[in-house]
Amino acid sequence: MTGTDLPLSSAEHPRTRLLGVMRPIAARVMRLRWPVTVHRAELVPAEGGVILAANHIGLVDGPMLATYAPRPVHALTKQEMFDGFVGAFLRGTGQIPLDRRAADPAAIRTGLRVVRDGGVLGIFPEGTRGNGDLWRFHHGAAYLALVTGAPVVPVTFFGTRVGDGSKALPASGGDIDIVFGRPWRTTQQPWPRTREHVAATSVLLRGHMLSELDSALAQTRRSLPEPLRAGQSDDDPDTGLVEPSTEL
Repeated sequence: MTGTDLPLSSAEHPRTRLLGVMRPIAARVMRLRWPVTVHRAELVPAEGGVILAANHIGLVDGPMLATYAPRPVHALTKQEMFDGFVGAFLRGTGQIPLDRRAADPAAIRTGLRVVRDGGVLGIFPEGTRGNGDLWRFHHGAAYLALVTGAPVVPVTFFGTRVGDGSKALPASGGDIDIVFGRPWRTTQQPWPRTREHVAATSVLLRGHMLSELDSALAQTRRSLPEPLRAGQSDDDPDTGLVEPSTEL
């Protein structure tokens, strides 16, 4: 699929230069603290628009995805992170602020622009950190796949959280595994897409990701972390990715 086949978007493509500079630096710095093993990165298409859909267990999942994916990633990131120095850095590296509590057309447009331009969009369908078992699964990734027709590549993290606190970092020297899965595709659908269609597509995508999670568990012989203790998980009623009233 070429860029001209994808829906048009009025948003600008996020910045990429700093992201390209920082990726190798961040990889070296992170490996000083944690042994990181990347599995099956060759399953990520080498070109064209791609959506990376990852489970979410720890605070460093986002930075790990941006650093160790085989291609630069622009990830949908909760807007609460975009304050001060951290916010400036996230914007500078092309990450996309997302309002998870309401429809967010700006985030959708920017994500579509990334995919339309042949880039890689990152999303965490669980919407918040947890134990990464995909029990909670929002429809955003399926919606973006329906709009663009781009392949969705599952990503599974192991070892990025130790303990039951949402901000707990893995201990220094703790092994981290990042496993890429087989791409999943659905047929691009023109607007309007019904909520029922998006929900049904999301069920299919979740089933594929659960299968890839099982495969990753078997391959790495790792386990998912314990559930977060009460009060540690963000209240996340909405991903902000819902069908807009007009085509984007």
